Amino acid sequence: MSQAAKKNESGCGCHSASENPMHPRPFKVKNIWKELSDTFSMSLVPEDGGSVEFEPGQFNMLYVFGVGEVPISVSGDPNDRGTLVHTTRAVGLVSKALDELKPGMTVGVRGPFGTQWPLDVAEGMDLVFVAGGIGLAPLRPVIYQAMAERHKYGNIAVLFGARTPEDILFSKELMRWKARLDLDVQVTVDRATGAWTGRVGFVTKLVSSGGFDPKNAVAYTCGPEGMMLNTIKVLHERGVPYDRIYLSMERNMKCAVGFCGHCQWGSSFICRDGPVFCYEQIADSFTIEEL
Repeated sequence: MSQAAKKNESGCGCHSASENPMHPRPFKVKNIWKELSDTFSMSLVPEDGGSVEFEPGQFNMLYVFGVGEVPISVSGDPNDRGTLVHTTRAVGLVSKALDELKPGMTVGVRGPFGTQWPLDVAEGMDLVFVAGGIGLAPLRPVIYQAMAERHKYGNIAVLFGARTPEDILFSKELMRWKARLDLDVQVTVDRATGAWTGRVGFVTKLVSSGGFDPKNAVAYTCGPEGMMLNTIKVLHERGVPYDRIYLSMERNMKCAVGFCGHCQWGSSFICRDGPVFCYEQIADSFTIEEL
């Protein structure tokens, strides 16, 4: 059993198996900053001075006292054992309350929960990361991990699509990655505005021309479900088999431990069996609208 599986089996990686996974651990807001007009990131440190651990792809439940809690994937570096970083849009009651927090304030953290991006299956192979919009945040930790273990993999392609240039998440970091000689980083926008001179078109166009060997590649994708479905279709048309395509989903998670049933999806519970799934395992369910 992998380390992530062991963590998931106990329900939580930040707590010991004897602790209640429904009990939040207090964290201090170290910093909070705007990424986009409606998107922010926050770094959190444990009030007890302990370490934090998570696997790329996992999520935490962030609790604002007196307001409620919300599931957010970890977007920071998994090798940083002292800080949690989360990136999300301020669109709901809890996420807007998180956006209004100040450094030094306390939030509750339950987690990490869920499955991880499986890099172990890709050693010696090309890696393809395809993100749309805010979907780059859940993918960022596994990209960090791949870069930290660069010698284990072949070509690494990071393909990112946004609605407009103003919606490009982590734009400065994408530029730094693009400057590396050992990464193929491509960015496109659905609609060009202002002085944008880069690519225009859906991210699937990048998948069609990306620098990777489809017969020797593993793909990881996150974004709106329609975008992921089209990405999977193009990946498969290029020759990537369904059992080497992984995606992340977050739907209606409330308890994070499979009790409440809010995130039931067919026979699966996204909080318990996901949020990372192999497409081959969920293909029949994923193509059913409104499921």
